[in-house]
Amino acid sequence: MQVTEVVLLDSPNSVYIKPNACKRGDRVVVSTSTGLELGIIKSIQEKAEPELADFVRIATEEDNKKRCENCKYTRSILPEIKAEAERLNLDMKIGIIATNLDRSKIIVNYTADDRVDFRELIKNLGSTYKTRIEMRQIGNRDEAKSLGAIGICGQVCCCKRFLKDFDKVTIKMAKNQNISLNPTRINGMCGRLLCCLKYEDEYYEELQKRMPKVGFKITTPDGKGEVTATNLLKETVSVKFTNGDSTEVKTYNLDDIKVSKDAKNR
Repeated sequence: MQVTEVVLLDSPNSVYIKPNACKRGDRVVVSTSTGLELGIIKSIQEKAEPELADFVRIATEEDNKKRCENCKYTRSILPEIKAEAERLNLDMKIGIIATNLDRSKIIVNYTADDRVDFRELIKNLGSTYKTRIEMRQIGNRDEAKSLGAIGICGQVCCCKRFLKDFDKVTIKMAKNQNISLNPTRINGMCGRLLCCLKYEDEYYEELQKRMPKVGFKITTPDGKGEVTATNLLKETVSVKFTNGDSTEVKTYNLDDIKVSKDAKNR
């Protein structure tokens, strides 16, 4: 099914609408489960029976102005909502506050380790702001995606720039790349494993199958020796040769060596 992707301006998610006369980059108003929301047309693509939002109209100057006012409004009430959660001793971290275009609902995004009973908070906030309150629990990665941050690479986090879904990232991926398991090296700004560890994992996994381990006995153009170090990026192997009391270490390209099935000798 051909659909049009709309990136919502006040949500980390995208929604899909039926194709229409809108073109990429157009600002549109769509009706979602949250209410009327402003978004930008991103692309037309094929999707297998996605849930569709309703296209309402091309965004007007009034819509854009209203959204700017809403952003100022949500920023102004954020400290108040945080203070109320603290007053109620709720074990939760309030993140971004959003509202739909007509302010018929305020969405409070939060992170928490355990289940939180926020019924009294909803009651108090609804009484204060005279509108519906929706509490939306998000993960640490979703929070980083919403807020945005600069990663250790010096660029805006991938989740903010282009990632739509969060693939599973494991500690094994860091091990495959011989990266130090220091949390400051392998964790992103969200405190979870770096999403980019997955990007080249398939390549490293295949390379690890071919790369001999340190301590293996291998055959080189200069004879048999023992592996002392490997370099995955350069695809090279350092080999130690022992001749009596003297030793020599040489480096070879991975394709220039041969590893036998019984290579390990420790």
